[in-house]
Amino acid sequence: MGCKGSDTPEKNFVSIPSLIEAQVAHVDTSLYSITRYDYRGTDSIAFDTIYVSREQFRKEAQAFLDLPDLSLATNAKRFTEETRYDELMKKVIISYLPRNKTNEALQKEELHVTPDVAVGDKVTTILASKVTHDRNGLRQEEMLWLIDKSFTIVRTTQLPGQPAELITTKVIWNQ
Repeated sequence: MGCKGSDTPEKNFVSIPSLIEAQVAHVDTSLYSITRYDYRGTDSIAFDTIYVSREQFRKEAQAFLDLPDLSLATNAKRFTEETRYDELMKKVIISYLPRNKTNEALQKEELHVTPDVAVGDKVTTILASKVTHDRNGLRQEEMLWLIDKSFTIVRTTQLPGQPAELITTKVIWNQ
């Protein structure tokens, strides 16, 4: 998988922004109650709980929508694809990893797919990891999207000479 001696991928990578866009469109036309919970540090108690309007949902999901679209050849050539089957989870795991980790903020995209010959394969989980480390400090985002249910973003920020700040945002619908 990946590339065969050229900059053109031998197969198309999955477009995660397209999957998220379909989720956002579905929630936008639904009657789901959407709730956002914010957690600071490692506390398990939310410091803020907000009901999110369908119109605001797109903004809440923007970090996922802003992920590079690896189905575009210009982006795909910077990444490799690894596919494996996890017997315990009964899922196919598709991972996209940068060829040069030091030049990419996006460190990993991962899809968990439930294979089903009868109704078709279904993506159940999307994971992404982004890291920016420069003279202004460290910014890291660990993102998890559970299809048709929720998403979570864990943001770590550490400015020079400051302790790290950890904020977790979880947005839930259809539960």
